[in-house]
Amino acid sequence: MGRVFVTTRNPMRTQFTVLACWLLGFHGGVALAASMPGALPDGYTVPSLAPMLDRVTPSIVNIATYATIEMRNPLLEDPYFRRFFNVPDSRRRYRRAQAAGSGVIVDAKNGYIVTNHHVVRRADEISVTLADGRTAHAKLIGVDDKVDLAVLQVDIEDLSAIEFADSADSRVGDFVVAIGNPFGLDQTVTSGIVSALGRSGMGIEGYEDFIQTDASINPGNSGGALVDLHGRLIGINTAIIAPSGGNVGIGFAIPSNMVGAITAQLIEHGEVHRGNVGLNVQGLNVELAQAFGVDRNRGVVVVEVEEESAAERAGLRSGDIITEISGRKINKLVDYHSQMAVVVVDDELQFSYLRDGKVRSSSIKIREELGRLPGERLDPRLAGCILQNFKNDEDRSSAVGTLVTEVERDSNAWNQGLRPGDIIVEVNRRSVGDLREFRQNLKLNSREILLRVYRSGRYGSVWLR
Repeated sequence: MGRVFVTTRNPMRTQFTVLACWLLGFHGGVALAASMPGALPDGYTVPSLAPMLDRVTPSIVNIATYATIEMRNPLLEDPYFRRFFNVPDSRRRYRRAQAAGSGVIVDAKNGYIVTNHHVVRRADEISVTLADGRTAHAKLIGVDDKVDLAVLQVDIEDLSAIEFADSADSRVGDFVVAIGNPFGLDQTVTSGIVSALGRSGMGIEGYEDFIQTDASINPGNSGGALVDLHGRLIGINTAIIAPSGGNVGIGFAIPSNMVGAITAQLIEHGEVHRGNVGLNVQGLNVELAQAFGVDRNRGVVVVEVEEESAAERAGLRSGDIITEISGRKINKLVDYHSQMAVVVVDDELQFSYLRDGKVRSSSIKIREELGRLPGERLDPRLAGCILQNFKNDEDRSSAVGTLVTEVERDSNAWNQGLRPGDIIVEVNRRSVGDLREFRQNLKLNSREILLRVYRSGRYGSVWLR
């Protein structure tokens, strides 16, 4: 079966019409000759993506990362083996690792480039190569591991930024083009269609609302662009399903609307200041719709409202059925989660919901909820630990402060003496009742971090350098 593409004189201004025909069943093989460029009627041209790619490819970059990683030998991890062969615990070996990925220039004036977080994770050196061959070192501006995005910055003149499309307008069946650096092959272009929208539950990232495509995406494409036929960005290529290790036509991209919102936060703050709405919801199915007495099976139902949360202040209750958030229809659970992924501090959301069969609306002002966060968000010297507010309601005589819930081994927090279960009660000789006070005390004196820690019934001090 052959494909004959019929288009107007300007193929980039109209959508391709694809006609399939049997070559041997169309005037005895005349179709084969008619499909050749030389046999096209006067005034028609062969359709090509080249003009669009000439505009877009300068905004796609190749990213090379370098990292020093520890080489671990399972035998050396065994204390009995080390003792038998008298191997010192401090003996470690390291090697220099290199990896490659892709990126997209989103701000030509300031040199900002967006890519995937996993492309630059653990990198201590990042190099960017442009389509014209120019190379420069890149500075890491910020990352969001929950959505798998990162922003870099380069000091290069005459850059070309990509134009964003509204990913909410994407439809299954739309033609798309993936541009990236698969297997180190720079400026590789593949094409396909949008296979599905709103893919979630993949276990890839914390917030998932992927565009699925059958455009060939392979290792090294991560961080590259998924564009429409106008050359506008509709997604950042992120992951593939590859049971055999190669491309099988199932790739995933982060929608451009999510990319734009997260990128703006990373450029402004270096991190995403997400707000907590305070709702626990689940998808509305036929059974739940009957239980709540509503004649619909689209939306999400509120099963819990957190105390003193923004949602509680706005008057939402358990049993409310959310149908719309700030003009976006909420038909299923993924719609709700995709909206929550881009909710940041100081946003004001308009919720439309059903209660007792009546349509209601509420405005929810998002405030920063410092309940649990990585230590590096407070100070780089706290990198490697997770902190959360702590209060023992059962024993009011015990310590109240900030609880260290996790500490990554060999991180700065670990090497300076912090351990899981520690309760930080003072920062720089000032008491802390929660993370908000922790942050305020650091702002008063960020040159040193002296922590008073409650551990196993005793108090001690940890000085972070």
